[in-house]
Amino acid sequence: MATRERERDRGTHNGNGRPRSGQRDAAEAIIEDVALGPGRVLPGVAGLKFAGKLAARPQKLARRGAGLAAELGKVAAGRSELAPEKGDRRFKDKAWQDNPAFRRILQAYLAAGETVDGVISDTELDWRSDRRVRFSAENVLDALAPSNSPFLNPTVLKATIDSGGLHFLKGLRNMAGDIRPPFLPSSVDASAFEVGEDLAATPGSVVLQTEVFELIQYHPQTDKVREVPVLCVPPMINKYYVVDLAPDKSMLEWAVRQGQQVFTISWRNPGEDQADWDLDTYLEAVVEALEATRDITGADRTHLLGLCAGGTLASIVAARLSARGEGDRIAGLALGVNVLDTEKSGDASALMEDLSAGAAMAESARRGYLSGASLAGLFAWLRPNDMVWGYWVNNYLLGQDPPAWDVLYWNSDQTNMPAALHRDFVQMSRENSLASAGALKALGGPVDLSQVTVDAYVVAGIADHISPWENAYRTTQLLGSEPRFVLSTSGHVVAMVNPPGDAKANFKVNASNPPEPERWLRDATTEEGSWWPDWTEWLAERSGDEVDAPAEPGARPDYPVLDDAPGSYVKAEA
Repeated sequence: MATRERERDRGTHNGNGRPRSGQRDAAEAIIEDVALGPGRVLPGVAGLKFAGKLAARPQKLARRGAGLAAELGKVAAGRSELAPEKGDRRFKDKAWQDNPAFRRILQAYLAAGETVDGVISDTELDWRSDRRVRFSAENVLDALAPSNSPFLNPTVLKATIDSGGLHFLKGLRNMAGDIRPPFLPSSVDASAFEVGEDLAATPGSVVLQTEVFELIQYHPQTDKVREVPVLCVPPMINKYYVVDLAPDKSMLEWAVRQGQQVFTISWRNPGEDQADWDLDTYLEAVVEALEATRDITGADRTHLLGLCAGGTLASIVAARLSARGEGDRIAGLALGVNVLDTEKSGDASALMEDLSAGAAMAESARRGYLSGASLAGLFAWLRPNDMVWGYWVNNYLLGQDPPAWDVLYWNSDQTNMPAALHRDFVQMSRENSLASAGALKALGGPVDLSQVTVDAYVVAGIADHISPWENAYRTTQLLGSEPRFVLSTSGHVVAMVNPPGDAKANFKVNASNPPEPERWLRDATTEEGSWWPDWTEWLAERSGDEVDAPAEPGARPDYPVLDDAPGSYVKAEA
């Protein structure tokens, strides 16, 4: 466990040295940073600030050095109490605790990490510089973990004895197969899945195709359906099927089975020819999809379900329609793992200084798009132990195949981002323009989220490292209604892939939304099971009467059936 000194030094940081609260949506920060490539892990100007502060405090550095020497003495004598944090899978082999040599190696590594953490705390850097230096230091420390060495990892040494070293040959073959951007160990056995067969398999039809998106209408699975339909707006930097992952793990299929009429946008995977697609391009696409949904169903209102960056689009559209006096076209707004208030950044956004934001935009403008492979790489380096080094050991040092997990397959199914949209998201994120009424101009006018007065349902994941829940909670203070805020036990992706039936699942709710997220959490109650039934119950109450299910999808002649779901856009590679 971490020592008391370490906890005191970290103050507002958790056991990994990362802020507990006050973070900004890391997904938007990634959009800022990723075009810069490998240099994103360097501390840059923050490193110079750190060096200067350190030089001005030599006595604190000496104190930390003396503390490290003392702790290493305890390690050598077998009296150190340092141990890895609970759940650290790198050191799950019992030999790390039972074998005196391996235990000393591990404790020396932990002691060095605590010292580095303390030295950074001593410099008392500003928030952004502190996070950038910590991120760089943590990535170096994670890379140097003894578990990553074939000579220091007891699990690898045992496998070497058992196989006579032949597993290294398989590891080399695995490594050769990964020599392509983003040059990371494969996290999933891609041969185990096929989109449209194992994934994105809920029956439906493509009823509209534009240059920007395809609109999928799911086939009803009940005799009666709710009058008011649901339109899903997925993120632009991922494929839509995280909400239609697999049979019995599909959020949208669950809604269909509850009698909802469900549509989803499937974004086109852009290339250099789509470099000029900007924020308005995507907002206009959402409006066009809303109009199509209305024309096909005959309903005057539609529920908007926005996920991650797609939630930003959905919120802006709802605000602009309200400003035009057309707010009654939206029946309700549901947002999943989405952040609108970007006041204070998390790890990813701290990677960039203001000057380098311009360099990142210039790089994506030169290419015409933000590479999906680069996006995947930076997402991985936000969680290097889980997404990089764990597979380094499994695939290369142990010579094993990566797992066949549908979530990880979706995560590796890469999508590009147009340069103009990249530019607009950088500016919107860094200026935090959605938090101030009128600061952002979109769809021909100012955006004021307080004009969104329809009922809202906001979902966050308590373990989300991409969109920290405290930031997602601040949406409750921006909208003009009183949203129902739901906090799932899961992380960014699994918060969405949360089907009923998981005995470990639960979520928290609260009848009120105080300004402080910590106060909301303190007074919240826990509900057992998945939040999906809670959402569809909320949805049904706001979806009108039951009517006969449509006999066929689309509406001729304007919206004929063009293809079976999941369509063609989702299958295009980055």
